[in-house]
Amino acid sequence: MLTRTNKGYQYISFRLSVIWFAGWWFRHFILFPVRFMIAIAGQILLVLSAMLCSRLPAGKVKTAISRYATKVTFRILARALSLHATYHDRKNMAKRDGICVANHTSPIDVIVLSCDNVYAFVGQQGSGLFGFIQKEIAKAFSHIWFERAESKDRGAVVARMKDHVKDPNKPTILIFPEGACVNNTSVLMFKKGGFELDSPVYPVAIRYNPVFGDAFWGAQPTMQAHIWSMLTSWAIVCDVWYLPVMNKLPGEDAASFANRTRLEIAKRGGMVDIDWDPRFYSDDKNVEVSRWRLKQQQILSETMVQRKTNATVSATLFILNSFAIVKLNYCLFFIFLFNLFLSNLLYFWCTL
Repeated sequence: MLTRTNKGYQYISFRLSVIWFAGWWFRHFILFPVRFMIAIAGQILLVLSAMLCSRLPAGKVKTAISRYATKVTFRILARALSLHATYHDRKNMAKRDGICVANHTSPIDVIVLSCDNVYAFVGQQGSGLFGFIQKEIAKAFSHIWFERAESKDRGAVVARMKDHVKDPNKPTILIFPEGACVNNTSVLMFKKGGFELDSPVYPVAIRYNPVFGDAFWGAQPTMQAHIWSMLTSWAIVCDVWYLPVMNKLPGEDAASFANRTRLEIAKRGGMVDIDWDPRFYSDDKNVEVSRWRLKQQQILSETMVQRKTNATVSATLFILNSFAIVKLNYCLFFIFLFNLFLSNLLYFWCTL
């Protein structure tokens, strides 16, 4: 009865129903209030530590304090989720000379990885209060935020990432090349932007155990519902595998490098490697994404119709050829019988 599923209450027996309702009450009225207060405290501490570190002069002291504050605040946020993460092969943990790539299941992937190492995040610059918090955090922890207009220029974002990687005092860049949350049973196509930096890539495989709580952001319609589901779960249990560093092979392009990295992550995490763009699964209301998805669906449907038409034509030709062969065999058989009849007739005529 400690398991947590996406299905609602189902009656099996009176005794199990009592245990289920007792667990539901404990998760919602005992665990949730405590976790909510811990989450608020962790967010406040994150903002305050970022504002404090951003005022410090650049140097080793600021770097050490910011790294320590990052780990502490993210570990507090992990306590709010009752996160139990097991880290394997920590000797392969990402260094500052490259980037770290991982499969993406939920926004809490950032919390899971930041509890064990310090990373720089890449994302779009917000507005209002959230934008102010982003700027303060970027000053302290060297995150990369870009404007909406700059996000359309992939070259500008890649150039900023290259400058970040060249600085040994800045933390490793963490990116999720899938670009969307996947249900943690498969790894979808990686975008090639992060693999154009010509720097070492440190792959990480994250696999969640949905028995005590489902971390996949896709089972719930909104972010609020997703957070509510995790805060009212028994726990978030996952395994993290640090894979050996990977480098681009001679003559290998960014797309091939991304596919090779994706295959290694899927293999180590026990997931299925699927060469499919995750934007097909997203419910994004962005006009450009919707038009792109509609165009790709149209191309796919036309391809399937063409294949079906070709298959129908091939089947028709096969049937016609079969009938032709059968008719030819019948004709040859009747010709043989006719020749046999004529031969016998001539034989009897000659013997008379």
